[in-house]
Amino acid sequence: MSPLHDDYIKRILSARVYDVSEETRLHEAPQLSRRLNNKVLLKREDEQSIFSFKCRGAFNRLFKLTQEQSVSGVVTASAGNHAQGVALGAKKLGINALIVMPQTTPGIKVDSVRELGGEVILHGDDFAAALAHALEVGKERDFPFIHPFDHPDTIAGQGTVGVELCRQHPEKLDIVFVPVGGGGLASGVSAYMKYLRPEVRIVGVEPIDAASMHDALAADERITLPEVGLFADGVAVRQVGEHCFEVCREFLDEVILVSVDEMSAAIKDIFNETRTLTEPAGALAVAGMKRYVRERGIVGQIMIAVNSGANINFDRLRHVAERVEIGEGREALLAVTIPDEPGSFLRFCNTLGPRAVTEFNYRFSDNQDAQVFAGVQLSGGDEEREALIGSLEQAGYSVLDMTHNDTAKLHLRHMVGGHTDVARERLYRFVFPERPGALPKFLAAMGKRWNITLFHYRNHGAAYARVLVGMTLPEGEEQQMNDFIDNLGYKAEEESGNRAYELFLR
Repeated sequence: MSPLHDDYIKRILSARVYDVSEETRLHEAPQLSRRLNNKVLLKREDEQSIFSFKCRGAFNRLFKLTQEQSVSGVVTASAGNHAQGVALGAKKLGINALIVMPQTTPGIKVDSVRELGGEVILHGDDFAAALAHALEVGKERDFPFIHPFDHPDTIAGQGTVGVELCRQHPEKLDIVFVPVGGGGLASGVSAYMKYLRPEVRIVGVEPIDAASMHDALAADERITLPEVGLFADGVAVRQVGEHCFEVCREFLDEVILVSVDEMSAAIKDIFNETRTLTEPAGALAVAGMKRYVRERGIVGQIMIAVNSGANINFDRLRHVAERVEIGEGREALLAVTIPDEPGSFLRFCNTLGPRAVTEFNYRFSDNQDAQVFAGVQLSGGDEEREALIGSLEQAGYSVLDMTHNDTAKLHLRHMVGGHTDVARERLYRFVFPERPGALPKFLAAMGKRWNITLFHYRNHGAAYARVLVGMTLPEGEEQQMNDFIDNLGYKAEEESGNRAYELFLR
């Protein structure tokens, strides 16, 4: 055993977590087991008192700290689960907890921290701004900083999940799937299980748009992502921890990536099994398990997925529900060109056969062809969607598959309304912080330079809002537009060449 392994095994076996945590259930999932042709078990960390595993590592870090030095209070930065873990641990130990949270943090999480006795400061639009402010305030008050994941004692606390897995399931076990954000949970679980059950494969799971551990392992060094997706805010980490990377590089077998649609489908899978609504990060492991089984054709194995948290805002369920059917391969979104003449809709529906139509959008444009935005129900799988598209094309229809087109899913399906003849229109997707003043900031920065020709925004109950904006851009002002976007500081992508936009709105 390497010195690194020896150190972490000792830390994990001596971790102090059960003052605030409990040994959570290993829950059999018969529906998932039947569908995947493998035995599936769920480790129910969503059943902790703060609905997340984070209380384990936070308390162990705080307890060890108070044994080493006199501490009157601690400071941390977090947008949710770690904040509650620190507040709970500090309350148990009788010390103050100062939590800096982004202004975009949903009220339910802020209220939860305050109810646990934590002092909350709202600062900045994202975790990076909150972290910088927390470090400043910590120096002013002489409070030690409690990192969300990158400390050996935090990793050891999370490693007690692995201890419980080995005790609860001593029989044959093939794979354990663990969500990865900063890497604390994956580090602790993989270090312990590779010590006691080296034959078990440990697979980390990350969102495709927040692949910080995946990319770091591929590069064999920690990398910093320029930006991360925000759907699974609990794992939206641009750079994994230094200690976490060191452990995962040695003990984590691999990391696989999943999409927003796959996470949404996994939330539904877990609900069907447990009647519990997990947060997107909490469903990562199940989403990764499903992708792993599908891609590798595995049958007859025993698998565990760690459900890491259930702190989801109720408002977000609308967004999740919209993405579930695509995530399960049960819906295709298609742009179909049909003749604009009487009876053409009926002929198109007859071509679809007995499949149910989930959505049908159309607005008159000209007397030649009609562009139809259609949602079609499938029984499941990419092969069926491809066969459907093939049958429509055989019948003479021109078809654009928009099933994995985010602009179409987030915006166009809600605003199909006919074409425009606006000259030099450019289309952009922005991500705004969901807080008062974000939209006026955008409009004030833009001023009267360009005319807005299209605007679509929907509140999904998340920390960040997705906005689709069309603007007229006079010839020669491309650089001014690029400068405007850079200075604005919001994530932006140009969508002017998106085929769905050209078909329905251009």
